[in-house]
Amino acid sequence: MKINAGEIRVGMLLEYKNDLWQVLKTQHVKPGKGGAFAQVEMKSVNKNTKLNERFRSSETVEKASLDETTFNYLYSDENNFFFMNPKTFEQIEIKKELVGDKGKLLTENLEVSVNFYNDNPISVELPNQVKCKIDTTDAALKGQTVSSSYKPATLDNGLNIQVPPFIETGDEVVVDTRNLEYVKKI
Repeated sequence: MKINAGEIRVGMLLEYKNDLWQVLKTQHVKPGKGGAFAQVEMKSVNKNTKLNERFRSSETVEKASLDETTFNYLYSDENNFFFMNPKTFEQIEIKKELVGDKGKLLTENLEVSVNFYNDNPISVELPNQVKCKIDTTDAALKGQTVSSSYKPATLDNGLNIQVPPFIETGDEVVVDTRNLEYVKKI
């Protein structure tokens, strides 16, 4: 699908120079002299290289068309995560590097969206919020009443996050999967 350079947004996937690129940063510039353009920083999905490109406002670029399918997380081994389609019971495996740190938030039967490009999985989207249990955290100090006084905590899956002082070891909390931040206590 062709889009104008002015419609490029962070997170989009573009087909450019015979490769698939994820947009990391975009800045629309209108200089005093000459036409407006979009300065776009992209990362190759396949080769893991970066590219800075300048597109004039009148140019069009090809937006990649992705197929999104819902899968349930099953289990993992040392290299891959395994998922199952709940409708067809078809199983797929996705390399751990593709999922990254968010793989630690995967729990059995968690429903995720897998984006495919030409029948190859390219990204895994977790739900926006997941429940986790606090494994260890420091004791709250009396007199720390500043609103921004957060303390470090380790979750049962090994991730480290910042939590408010009233959270204790063993509490269940909700974590935002997009930025790995504390949302609320359950």
